[in-house]
Amino acid sequence: MPASDAPVTGAPARSGGAAAPGPARPSRLDPAIAAKLRRSPDGLVAAVVRAHDSGEVLMVAWMDDEALHRTLTTGRATYWSRSRGEYWVKGATSGHHQYVRSVSLDCDGDALLVSVEQVGAACHTGHRTCFFTELPVSSPEATP
Repeated sequence: MPASDAPVTGAPARSGGAAAPGPARPSRLDPAIAAKLRRSPDGLVAAVVRAHDSGEVLMVAWMDDEALHRTLTTGRATYWSRSRGEYWVKGATSGHHQYVRSVSLDCDGDALLVSVEQVGAACHTGHRTCFFTELPVSSPEATP
């Protein structure tokens, strides 16, 4: 069943400092997938988003169980906005859509790698990627 692009409000946060063993609220995510997630104390998992064709890292966002369910079942990247306290489907208002090609879970279960077909800019600033500010790095001396 496709999920609406309309925002759903309500924080997914739990009280307490321990990492949440399960979703902060009911979700339609497959329990077998949910059991593999290691969430932050506020019930979220980091989602590293990359372009499926080039591998370029586009952005980092957050998903709870329901955002992941919506992403997996609709093929549209859906995230939890910590600042707005609602779900957002990338491109619903900007027109800069992300069509999901694959989703992988890292070995610890605490991060997702979302490969997308990016239409338009990924960054809210209008840049293709959110990682456009390079920082100076001192090169270590070569070791023999």
